[in-house]
Amino acid sequence: MDPNTRGPEEYGHDGDGHASRPRPSRDPLTPDFGQHTPALARTVRLVSGDHLLTVNPVDGSEIELCPPTERPERPAKRTPEARAEADRAARPPVPAGPAQPAQPLLGRQDEREQLVRLLARGRSVCLIGPAGSGRTSLLDLVAEDCADLAPDGVVRLVGYHRTTADLLHDLFHAVYDAPLHRPEDDELRALVGEIGAVVVVDDLEIGGAALDELLDATPECAFLFGATPDAPAPSADSAVEEVVLSGLDRAGGVEVIERAVGRVLTEEEANWAGDLWFESEGLPLRFVQAGALLRQRDQLRATAGAVDEFGVFEDARPLASPLDAAADESEEIPLPSLGEAAAPAPLLAARLSASARATLRFAVALGGEVPHQAHLPALVGDTHADAALGELVACGLVSPVGTRYRLAAGVQTQLEAAGYADDVAARAHTAAQHYAWWAGHPSVTPERVCAEADAILAALAVTVPATERPAEGEEATAVQLARTAAPAFAAGLHWSAWEQALHEGAEAARLAGESADRAYFHHELGVLALCAGQLDRARSELEASVGLRGALADKRGTVAGRRALALVADRSGDVPGLAALMAAEEVPDARHEEPAPAPRRITAALPSAPPTAPTVVTSRPSPSPAHRGRGGLRGLAKRNLVAAGAGALLVAVLGTVVTLGATSNNDATDPSDQVGVTPSASVGVDDGDLGADNPGDDTGNGDTGVATSRPTDPGPDGAMGTSDDPTAAGVEPTPGASSSHSSGSGGSSPTPTESSSSSPTPKPSSSTSSSPRPSGSSSTSTSPSPSGSSPGPSESPSSSVPSTASNSVSSAPVSPTTASQSSTGTPATADSSDPVI
Repeated sequence: MDPNTRGPEEYGHDGDGHASRPRPSRDPLTPDFGQHTPALARTVRLVSGDHLLTVNPVDGSEIELCPPTERPERPAKRTPEARAEADRAARPPVPAGPAQPAQPLLGRQDEREQLVRLLARGRSVCLIGPAGSGRTSLLDLVAEDCADLAPDGVVRLVGYHRTTADLLHDLFHAVYDAPLHRPEDDELRALVGEIGAVVVVDDLEIGGAALDELLDATPECAFLFGATPDAPAPSADSAVEEVVLSGLDRAGGVEVIERAVGRVLTEEEANWAGDLWFESEGLPLRFVQAGALLRQRDQLRATAGAVDEFGVFEDARPLASPLDAAADESEEIPLPSLGEAAAPAPLLAARLSASARATLRFAVALGGEVPHQAHLPALVGDTHADAALGELVACGLVSPVGTRYRLAAGVQTQLEAAGYADDVAARAHTAAQHYAWWAGHPSVTPERVCAEADAILAALAVTVPATERPAEGEEATAVQLARTAAPAFAAGLHWSAWEQALHEGAEAARLAGESADRAYFHHELGVLALCAGQLDRARSELEASVGLRGALADKRGTVAGRRALALVADRSGDVPGLAALMAAEEVPDARHEEPAPAPRRITAALPSAPPTAPTVVTSRPSPSPAHRGRGGLRGLAKRNLVAAGAGALLVAVLGTVVTLGATSNNDATDPSDQVGVTPSASVGVDDGDLGADNPGDDTGNGDTGVATSRPTDPGPDGAMGTSDDPTAAGVEPTPGASSSHSSGSGGSSPTPTESSSSSPTPKPSSSTSSSPRPSGSSSTSTSPSPSGSSPGPSESPSSSVPSTASNSVSSAPVSPTTASQSSTGTPATADSSDPVI
């Protein structure tokens, strides 16, 4: 609904013409039995390097290559106003309740000036001091002094549980305005290399090569680190100056106590403070806690009349005015012993309100993480429990760490010894239930969930090992918390917390027997590994997820997993070639016409005994297609390669055919080119007929002559139609052609005579002559003179010239010689009175 433009839905009907839903009752106690529309899943689209990531808390995140239209532009740096707002957001919240007076930092002026001088020269400094030495307060003062030293101002970061990559990304987002954008490593280093700022990193936990990597990536920045003595030291080549923070002197410790109490200490209290200074080695935190003990002692010494006069609650007495020596002896309370002053946490907690003590129990259960003050009323069950954080800060039981609070140094151990860890499991379970509901609420932004990341992860670390199979219709608390918090961490770009939540959720789902949730966590781990460039790990996680979802018949989840796997294969170039496919297919498919090869067997190390039973030969069934290891990308790639090879072969064959056809038409005497438009069936130059049988002289007696047969034996020389070919039995060779015979030649050599004819229908001119049948020789050797084996077509119908040969046509049996001459193209002479066929 637009507050400026009233729409049709505000006048009793919706824009689609249907009646609007009933107006809700004004009475909040009246139940609404109508059907409520389920809340939509909160999906976020962000760019990570070359990938477009859609965080989907239901089916799993979807990842793809980022289209050019979705790629963000080069990020711009924040304005000074935006940097100031980001700096305020990076500080811990102000506790609820009365404002506490700011305590000045005592005895640290020399260290403060030294740090400012080194930073002004562009040097990086590491301030080393134990927990409780006032290191964080000194860093805040130095940051204020260096606000105008660098063009990009001062950037505050937290090094607690942060790696080098986390610090680089935090620095990038603190300086650049790039929402929903997580650049890849190369782009990230190029952008942070242009940052010129004084970077303050408290609670640093990295050193050595990791710290050198951070310094090399940011050459234009001057760093001010804060670390404890047990933190990894910088390398010798890092050129990082070290400043050691020592404890306060005795006078400084007494002054801290007097400022905390608000009065001058008595002689007894001053001596007690001196003994405490000797035992604590001058740590300022011990003097703050000692001042809180004296302040509580003064409150307990107040008379009941003062309580009635001010009208305050009995368990929170007001701070009494400085007491004189004439106070009532019945209200005299002794000073705490030196042991109680050395471990003051149990005594301080015993004199706090019930809400503050409950908050301490939750902090102990969460490993020292104090929930945000906005969550305390829901966790404790008291609407005013948010004021408990102020009590804890005033007593020195908690200390700021970034945007949150943690138990101060040594407080965790002291409270556990006092019995505050008896109900750790129940407190952690309560916190996990609350955070699971809160992190999944649509009104909670991912940034707020990321601010509570340490408390959420601490709750998971306690509840996951105790996870059991839930009852029917219930869900494991640890699994539910991981399912709701992990997508928020991903959308808030807190990916180290995202990875830890996914690992904890996968373990909780395994213990609870939730296969669907386990598949979701494996899918998210695969997507995270793909974004980080860890392709082998991404493949294994995604394959595990696809397998689980395939068993659950989760179609949408399986599709999302296969898409991510395809992207992994594309990014790694894992498309198998022909050699890889042949190597993978060790046992190929058996064809129908050949037996299937036997699968490989393992040869025994020891010789086996010969078989005693007779060997039975049976047919081995071919392996089932399901056991050949095919399908998926390998099967698809093989089919594509086979299709591509077949296409290439077809193109090669077609090219060869076209080339041969283009180059084979170079013979000028090609018979196919001699055919005219109106070819004639005439006799050629060298032929005597048209290849048809010529009719002989019919005697009219119906005698067809003696049956003859063509010789089938080639004779000694192995060639058909020669003189040495044997003749069939009962057949007498007779020369059938009239040719010029030479006496004693034993053969005939016909010589065709060319004649010209202008008749359209050429008629062979031949003279018939009889020659006596030779006697005295049973075999006649003929040597025909071939004049052409096949008639060539004429270019015009009248250009064919028949050859004249004197052949004798009779009804006598045809001799083999005549058959041989006919087969070799020697023309036979037809009678002039016979029609030409």
